[in-house]
Amino acid sequence: MAGKIDAHLADLGISLPTATAPVANYVPYVISGNLVHISGQITMENGELKFVGKLGADYDVETGQKAARLCALNLVAQLKAAIGDLDKVSRVVKLNAFVNSAPDFTDQPKVVNGASDTMVEIFGDAGKHARSAVGVAALPLGVAVEIDGIFEVAN
Repeated sequence: MAGKIDAHLADLGISLPTATAPVANYVPYVISGNLVHISGQITMENGELKFVGKLGADYDVETGQKAARLCALNLVAQLKAAIGDLDKVSRVVKLNAFVNSAPDFTDQPKVVNGASDTMVEIFGDAGKHARSAVGVAALPLGVAVEIDGIFEVAN
């Protein structure tokens, strides 16, 4: 039986991607107490890399927001794999976002709004979170955005 968040996702027309396996020596998530730490999620969709390139050179802010949204959906997919039932989520605590940026690109916060807006869309007020939005010279596999997250769950 689907929970409230699963039903809400269906109402929004959101289908979560399949949680991907790690590509190096790490685990996709760690549960410590009532916190779930999700490893960095990139712009992977249906086994394919999407949004490979730099913001401010290859992509504009609007496209970057789509990339950040995909990272957010991958975070939620990993979270569901970790805890089984998204109704257990009591708070999105923090997102750490990395934006592959051209040297003069300074709109990282606007790009990361694509992920932040997605968390609020899915979890409502519990989706409001602290965050970092950092510009970097490169990201794994050349993707435009990578985001990790910390989520609080009910015991």
